[in-house]
Amino acid sequence: MKIVGFTFVRNAITYDYPVLESINSLLPLCDEVIVAVGNSADDTLGLIKNINSPKIRIIETIWDDSLREGGRVLAVETDKALAAVPADADWAIYLQADEVLHEADYPAIRAGMERWKDNKSVDGLLFNYRHFYASYDYVGDSKRWYRREIRIVRPGIGVYSYRDAQGFRRGDNQKLRVKLLEASVHHYGWVKPPAAMQRKQETFNKLWHSDEWVAENVASAAEFDYSQIDSLQHFTGTHPRVMEERIRQQNWRYDHDMSRNRLRLKDRLKHLIEQLTGYRIGEYRNYKLG
Repeated sequence: MKIVGFTFVRNAITYDYPVLESINSLLPLCDEVIVAVGNSADDTLGLIKNINSPKIRIIETIWDDSLREGGRVLAVETDKALAAVPADADWAIYLQADEVLHEADYPAIRAGMERWKDNKSVDGLLFNYRHFYASYDYVGDSKRWYRREIRIVRPGIGVYSYRDAQGFRRGDNQKLRVKLLEASVHHYGWVKPPAAMQRKQETFNKLWHSDEWVAENVASAAEFDYSQIDSLQHFTGTHPRVMEERIRQQNWRYDHDMSRNRLRLKDRLKHLIEQLTGYRIGEYRNYKLG
């Protein structure tokens, strides 16, 4: 079974992406990992080149900064990395630069890829998500956070990155037929020093919106205000081993008032139903779960 990882990154140092941890969490599962490194204002290329693994293959890319609707440029860059996956790969594993796999999930991931490798009715494999917020101690638990997404796809069947690269589709806008793995992606995109998060918000909203929209809707500040969040839970599990050093170096503190809940009444009721039954009312699914 040949497994290839793929990812993309730009300005990882400036925006404090855990891209090294992300790639290092992919390497044990893969025969090769393709990293599309975009033209950066910092030394992201040098950072990736310094990863000590013969499995890494770098492709250098130029981002089209004129693609400012719906985060489209993120899908374009994802597709560049996916296009470099060899045709003889059985599966391609995708992670974004702020997503990390836990080593405890490797057996389930491998077992799923092996189980469905020869079943051509399965286009991809679905992961659960843990969205960390503000620090490594809290995860988002409201409907604003997607619960699952495709992170393993079958190469050679016309799969492409969808919209802002959250997930994938194939052919003529068809949802992928997927199986759910007992494995989780740890998403750390909302865990950064407040100043770095503020810089990210001011810059990355321009991938979706005009300068005028950003000026009106993204507050100008020295640091990001993490307190404006609807609902969080304490995280009681363990983080991936590759994250341990980064977590030890955390140089800011965030304490969330767990008695504070900004959910509207109807959203609280939906939230309660989900907690009791595991069913999310009105959940958007960018896949066909079989």
